[in-house]
Amino acid sequence: STWEIVGRRESESAMSVVDKEKMQELYDLIRNDKQPIAWAVFKYEGKSIVPGATGETYEDFLTHFKDDQRLYGFVRVNTGDEMSIRSKFVLITWVGKAVKAVLRAQVSTDKAFVKGVIKSYAKEILADNIEEVQLETVLDQVRSVGGANYGTGVRD
Repeated sequence: STWEIVGRRESESAMSVVDKEKMQELYDLIRNDKQPIAWAVFKYEGKSIVPGATGETYEDFLTHFKDDQRLYGFVRVNTGDEMSIRSKFVLITWVGKAVKAVLRAQVSTDKAFVKGVIKSYAKEILADNIEEVQLETVLDQVRSVGGANYGTGVRD
C-alpha cells in the first residue's frame, strides 16, 4: 500500500549514520589517562553523527552546548579526595531548547547507536539547560553514584 511505502521512506530518512570507527578512536583516547584530551562532542551533520570537536578543558567543552544544537558529549572528569583521585567518565546527551520536536525525538533513537560505541561511563546525563552540564553539577552527580569519599582534607 502507499502508506507502507511512505512509512518506509520516512523511517529510512529518519535514520542517522554514526561514524563508529572515529567515535571508537576518540572514546579510547579519552579513556586513556596518560594523554591530555579529556572530551569529545559528536554532532549531527545531515543524517550523520560525526566528531565535532575534542579538547582538554571543561570550559572549552561547555562552549559546544547551544540552544539550537543536538549533540553527544563524552568527557573525563576527576573525582575523589586528597588520598585518591579517580577518573570518571560521563556521557551527555544534549538537546537544546530551540531544537524542533521531530529532531528532539530522533535523538532518543540515535542515542542507542552512540551507546553502541560509548559503553562505559559512570553517569549519563540528558540535558537541555547549560546549568545541568556545569562542571560542579556534573561532579555532584558522578559523586552520588561513585561511592564514598573518605577525605580528611590533608595529604601527608
